[in-house]
Amino acid sequence: MPTLTVRNLPDEVHRALRLRAAQHGRSTEAEVRDILDATVRPPQRLRLGAAMAEVSRRAGLLNEDVLALEALTAERQAPAQPLVLE
Repeated sequence: MPTLTVRNLPDEVHRALRLRAAQHGRSTEAEVRDILDATVRPPQRLRLGAAMAEVSRRAGLLNEDVLALEALTAERQAPAQPLVLE
């Protein structure tokens, strides 16, 4: 796992981290990991698949609509080849 070093951390911030860690029953290092994890990966973050499904629901699309689109796409012919002028 990668290691992160934080330099020039103010004393009052370090004390607050130690206090917070003690309140949660873990080490200062574990507390910092938890804070960083919660900050950069919040549980309410937007998930692309869920967002796309919600847009589809709001638009009133059904599974049958998607299947029909897939059928149309499958029936398409291969794209035309470019004309070679030599």
